[in-house]
Amino acid sequence: MAKRIAIYPYFWRLPLLIWQGLFFVGPLLLMVAISFWLVRNYRMEPDFVFRNWERMLSRNYFWDAYFVTFWRATLAACLASLLAFPASLALAFRASDAVRRWAVFVLIVPYFTSYLVRIYAWQVLLAEGGPLNAVLGLIGVGPFAMLNSGFGAMVGYLTLVLPLVVILQTFSLAAIDRTLIEAARNLGASPRETLFRVIIPAARVGLVIGLLFAFILSFGDFVSPFYLGGSNPPTLSILIVDTTKSGQQWPRAAVVAVVMIATLFAVAFAAVAAAYRRRT
Repeated sequence: MAKRIAIYPYFWRLPLLIWQGLFFVGPLLLMVAISFWLVRNYRMEPDFVFRNWERMLSRNYFWDAYFVTFWRATLAACLASLLAFPASLALAFRASDAVRRWAVFVLIVPYFTSYLVRIYAWQVLLAEGGPLNAVLGLIGVGPFAMLNSGFGAMVGYLTLVLPLVVILQTFSLAAIDRTLIEAARNLGASPRETLFRVIIPAARVGLVIGLLFAFILSFGDFVSPFYLGGSNPPTLSILIVDTTKSGQQWPRAAVVAVVMIATLFAVAFAAVAAAYRRRT
């Protein structure tokens, strides 16, 4: 008797495949195609030339923007993960279920408002004559130039990603089998040994995913480096905007966007491989 093909599971996957095809794969392929087009008289014309790629990849300002973007995103992801971990650990192991639920709700609340509005608020707080410098002035320190700097951009990145990283870490840590921790204690492991040899390895997937999400969001962010970082030095997202304004060079901007997506894919695959790698 011939083996019957189960159609039912594939039927329910079809909407997701259609969605991804229409709103991710399709636009991505179009953007790759546009990167080979030419602009003549401020109008894009379909073509297949490598002029845009040669021009962008041979310019120092492109690579300067690339390394600045990559470095800042890496730093933001690491800082967010380190700052979030103590709070996540406390919520997972010290807080009751009710307190944890309310804490997660409070962490979600900032996303109810526009990210741009929160960045505007930081513009006021970080200004040279703003509240933070005023408080520092009371103790005889400052004022500091916190706005239009790398520090300002980093504050914006953390505003965007820190609550999300805390949530992801909390869920991962709360899901750890408590018997593993009890077994480590019964075997004489110190709290530090339990943390580094049991808790962190058991929650590795969630910790790495939180780090990855923070990197992805920071890598593609435009608002923080523009409004808090002063666009100096420019990041890749700012370079895309500047390129489109320069003679309607959408194909060159597409080159930058494709490089960004390729980088994010490479980082994502590496992070997922590290998260799910078996311990030796």
